[in-house]
Amino acid sequence: MFVSDLRIDPTTAETTARALDDRAIGAYLGLAIGDALGATVEFLTPREIRDQYGEHRDMVGGGWLRLRKGRVTDDTEMSLALGRSILTAGAVVPRAVAEAFSDWMRTKPVDMGHTVRRGISLYRRTGATQVPENEQDAGNGACMRALPVALFTLGAEPAAVVAASRVQAHVTHHNHLSDAGTVTVVRMVQSALLGGTRNQLKGLADALVAEDGRYGYDRRRMENPSGYIVETLRAVFQALFATDGFEAALVDVVNRGGDADTTGAILGMIAGALYGRQAIPRRWLNALDEETKSACRTQAVRLLHASPSCGAADRSP
Repeated sequence: MFVSDLRIDPTTAETTARALDDRAIGAYLGLAIGDALGATVEFLTPREIRDQYGEHRDMVGGGWLRLRKGRVTDDTEMSLALGRSILTAGAVVPRAVAEAFSDWMRTKPVDMGHTVRRGISLYRRTGATQVPENEQDAGNGACMRALPVALFTLGAEPAAVVAASRVQAHVTHHNHLSDAGTVTVVRMVQSALLGGTRNQLKGLADALVAEDGRYGYDRRRMENPSGYIVETLRAVFQALFATDGFEAALVDVVNRGGDADTTGAILGMIAGALYGRQAIPRRWLNALDEETKSACRTQAVRLLHASPSCGAADRSP
């Protein structure tokens, strides 16, 4: 099954404008909540998490970054920067994306990956909006911020979705393995937005595994996942498909430790789209930084309404 097969039918309850808005907001809030929840236990092992928190279930801040409760990191901040660039330009434009990331770096963010810093620095020095392809850059930094592309290209032709995903990714990450994983996450979010089931999302994950067996997730439990895109997505897929709700999936993945803010963010965006914002626990929403919460809600709707799917629905008789 391809996401392009999931076209909006305005006569069905599952694809009403209200349902789409709900899932889009759920995806963006899920991203931010997964980021903030996971940041507390980032770089800890599962045993260290158990020793310190028992089971990490509440948004308490702290962690190696010593964040205040409800504060997000680069995963959410770069997503919002990317979304602003798309809305301003009306498209996923390489220079606009690079400039948005450069502006974000000027804010002296609390955290930034080495590959991201290197890509933005290259743009500042040379104006290049695409880093050279590099076999060593198979990190998760492009995937963690891919949600705005998923929302904005909903309903676009598959080739256009892939092209937009690569434009934003290649500003900092140019790697075929990372590209494949990022596009799969975009497709999974889009499928969920259009009412796709968990089994349909699993079909998309399995298609990625068929394309590249390194992504195989039906192996041992992936604990302490690194920033390597394969380990990140193996943990995300395992947690998503082993649980049956937003909270259970997010608690599962962040308690695996490692790069927990990013596994939390990626799982949060997929599960938020799948289960909708009503599935997000109230205690997590209340704890999330208010400015971030407002920005996520607003941008989710604006990006979605600028997408081909919403445009098609608006033109329907």
